[in-house]
Amino acid sequence: MATILYRIGRWAFRRRRLVAGLWLGAVVLAAAAAAVAPSGQEEDISMPGTESQQAFDLLDERFPESNSQGAEARLVFQAPDGQQMTASDNRSAVEDTLGSLDEGDQVASISDPYEDGAVSEDGTIAYATITYTDDAVDLTGPTKSALEDAADQARDAGITMEIGGSALDAEVEPGGTTEMIGVAVAALVLVLTLGSLVAAGLTLLTAFSGVAIAFGLVSALASPLGLTSTVAILALMLGLAVGIDYALFITSRFRDERAKGSDPEEAAGVAVGTAGSAVVFAGATVIIALAGLGVVGIPELTKIGLGGAGAVALAVLVALTLVPALLGAFGRRVLSRATRRAARRAARTGGDGPNPAPTATGRSGLGARWARFVLRRPVAVLMVGGLGLLAVAIPALSLQLGLPGDESKPVETTQRRAYDLLSEGFGPGFNGPLTVVVDTSKSADPQASTDEVVETLRGLDGVASVDDPVFSEAEDTAVLTAVPETAPSSGETKDLVEEIRSEVAGVETDTGADILVTGTTALNIDVSEAMSDALLPYLTVVIGLAVLLLMVVFRSILVPIKAALGFLLSVGAAFGVLVAVFQWGWGADLIGIEQTGPVMSLMPILIIGIVFGLAMDYEVFLFTRVREAYVHGASPDEAIVHGFRHSGRVVAAAAIIMFSVFAGFIGIHSPTIQTMGVGLAFAVAFDAFVVRMAIAPAVLALLGHRAWWLPRILNRVLPNVDIEGEALSRQVPDSATEPIAAVQRHPVA
Repeated sequence: MATILYRIGRWAFRRRRLVAGLWLGAVVLAAAAAAVAPSGQEEDISMPGTESQQAFDLLDERFPESNSQGAEARLVFQAPDGQQMTASDNRSAVEDTLGSLDEGDQVASISDPYEDGAVSEDGTIAYATITYTDDAVDLTGPTKSALEDAADQARDAGITMEIGGSALDAEVEPGGTTEMIGVAVAALVLVLTLGSLVAAGLTLLTAFSGVAIAFGLVSALASPLGLTSTVAILALMLGLAVGIDYALFITSRFRDERAKGSDPEEAAGVAVGTAGSAVVFAGATVIIALAGLGVVGIPELTKIGLGGAGAVALAVLVALTLVPALLGAFGRRVLSRATRRAARRAARTGGDGPNPAPTATGRSGLGARWARFVLRRPVAVLMVGGLGLLAVAIPALSLQLGLPGDESKPVETTQRRAYDLLSEGFGPGFNGPLTVVVDTSKSADPQASTDEVVETLRGLDGVASVDDPVFSEAEDTAVLTAVPETAPSSGETKDLVEEIRSEVAGVETDTGADILVTGTTALNIDVSEAMSDALLPYLTVVIGLAVLLLMVVFRSILVPIKAALGFLLSVGAAFGVLVAVFQWGWGADLIGIEQTGPVMSLMPILIIGIVFGLAMDYEVFLFTRVREAYVHGASPDEAIVHGFRHSGRVVAAAAIIMFSVFAGFIGIHSPTIQTMGVGLAFAVAFDAFVVRMAIAPAVLALLGHRAWWLPRILNRVLPNVDIEGEALSRQVPDSATEPIAAVQRHPVA
């Protein structure tokens, strides 16, 4: 692989105008496709095979005139202080408000709060429900404007009116202030690390190119493939983070080769052949982990995983081709002053000749000094780092999964205020009603079967009320609405759903009817349980894949096991932070979280998939240099110092950049994006600075030579991918690009 990438790097360097032109054309085409493509749909999360999803499908079949998961608006009215909604003036104002909406083209039905008894016991709060013929994303501007105008009309009459439901849900848009701050921090770190504005700008330019293409493609395919804004934002987030890191690694290696005296084209080839090999492996691990999310069985999660995987694949291709092309275009301007001086010294002393095996001697930097610090006290570093991460992970034992609703939105939104008013007037469970679907097609007496279900529900503790059943036109299906006494995201409501399903099983046996419990609350519970059930198997697969891939890379058994255990520590600590912030509210005010609750159901598996790949990034970039030094004759301790001298600073800079990019998305007011930003930012910080740069070298120091042991049978069976570029240290004909030329000998380190 190293030889092939070496040739690609040299070819891209020589054909820089062609390569840059092709990527520029790709950016333009992606942007044009996104501009003319229709907007995607913000689809509800579905879970095929679950009871709640089966009920939704049955409702769509038996009640074709309605959309069981379509748009809905709940208009909540509150009387002025000291008044009631039943007063004639207030009632007239409500009727006028609802009448102004009755003529809407997309309105299917509007309920009357006075006829339906939708007035609170104290008479101060009432609500009306509007159902639409289309999904929320298909509601037109005039339809939404009519809702807002109706609210203004009611408020002018002195009534407080708020709008809940999905009708006013807006698509999350990237591009806020916090994202710009994250990119600015990344730019500053690049300048400090590379010592050159041109080199920093080149790295950002290549990353932005890949992100622009990925974001454009996701936007263009949003409508035909049903991709949501979450897919686009994850592609933006991941593409930007790994794009900057991958370009940084190759640029840094290019500068190292130039400092040794290599000519620019040769340095570009070696940089792509060595650092580029690590980029390919690291990117492949992220892609595999993200694509593997499809095995969970949630369509939305599959789309998120594939969108992120595509963005990472583009970042890899850009790093392997556009980076060397731009290195050729900018020439010596990408080099810092120190690198230029080193290159001149190497040229004078014949720096292209053979080099001795790398050792721990020579110029000492911060990375080498840190490595020596760890080597002097490995047990203390291991204990502090390991116990510290375990302590941070303790809150993860209380992890609760759920899906966010209106209660998680900022208090300044009308949806959140409507949620609070309904809780105040009708109880906390009113915002999460349960829909019970009774399929009576196989029942001898549909009415009697339905009555028995109603009686069973009303006899359960925790059920506040049960509405009268509504039958389909063929009278083969009845729909009941049961309101819990507790909030939608509470554990009591989850227990109630399980109890209802258990109790109605006996009714099914007695009557022959099929009874399904659904609704948004029940669906959220089913999705959360499915995520919990899939978490351990997915984690097992990811860990197994990590050990196998790293065994191929490092030709060792203990190093991959160490890497996998470290990954578990960093993920566990990240989950601990999520629980502390989003469930317990620690520091929630600092990032704009106004309502605590369960952690987003999709986050644990999504974070595991992403962090797995990123953790392997740092493992590979840092410890391949350690292994190179070891196989060239350095002692285990000398190899660790050598690896940290050459890669420690770059890996630290890459981790800071990735942390900044992920943290920059925390400012987006979307529970999904905020949870993802916090989880990924802290996972990267824990993994890079605690696991890879502290715990891992301490473990290697304690293992000594045993760390690099591999049984002979595995050594014969495992493929040799040459991720360190060992082949580049031998004479290899480059017949693909040169008639009878040979690759010069270069040190692998």
